[in-house]
Amino acid sequence: MNIFVSNINYATKEYELHDLFAEFGDVSSAKIVTDRETGRSRGFGFVEMGDEEGKQAIEALNEKEFNGKTLNVSEAKPREEKPRRSFDNNRSGGGSYGNNRGGNNGGGGYGNNRGNGGGNRW
Repeated sequence: MNIFVSNINYATKEYELHDLFAEFGDVSSAKIVTDRETGRSRGFGFVEMGDEEGKQAIEALNEKEFNGKTLNVSEAKPREEKPRRSFDNNRSGGGSYGNNRGGNNGGGGYGNNRGNGGGNRW
């Protein structure tokens, strides 16, 4: 069973989470999710353990105080597939390099901006 644990104190280490759940049975893994850029805890994680032990752990540890914070513990739901973000689909605004001849188009640019909207006129 995959268990979702949130509201984890940022100072909590994975081994502490593992040990907390190990009181209820064999823990296959305990993972605290960290920020990719800073490496700091994001305050939630996942614990993998057997179904029966997992149910007991959820019942016993949900809303229990641990390392100064009240944990939220529940069965993890499958992650929803979201479309991947593309860096190519943000085509509004921004600058351009061509011959922008339209009227007040709102973006900067490097080409021959001949529009009549704002800015310096030569």
